[in-house]
Amino acid sequence: MFKEFKEFALKGNLIDMAVGFVMGGAFATVVTAFIQGVFLPLLAPVMGGIDLSSIAFTITPEVVNEAGEVVKPAAIVELGNFISAIISFIIVAFVMFLIIKGMNNLKKKEEAAPPPAPPRQEVLLEEIRNLLAKQSS
Repeated sequence: MFKEFKEFALKGNLIDMAVGFVMGGAFATVVTAFIQGVFLPLLAPVMGGIDLSSIAFTITPEVVNEAGEVVKPAAIVELGNFISAIISFIIVAFVMFLIIKGMNNLKKKEEAAPPPAPPRQEVLLEEIRNLLAKQSS
């Protein structure tokens, strides 16, 4: 059973998939940092100075007792974070689309390439076979 598990775990496809997950997570982190640190601050002036990350709606305010302690936290809908996540998703999905499209184009080029010429020995053997076939008929 251990041998079968080892074969399964070390299979090329499984390792490739694991590397893909790690790279995807790292790429998502980079895109999120780009959205939060570069894209949204550049978008704010275009939107009239509105910072998307600060867009939030308070449904119920927090309840504070006489000592200043929060008894019941506020219910807040953070719409800006959701919009940021949507923008990040769209960028990641678009880049993944471009990567897959590029890979598919490379596969098509490989498939469309003509097959390599047969070795010289095979060509000579075919010629000999054809000559023998002509002589016998």
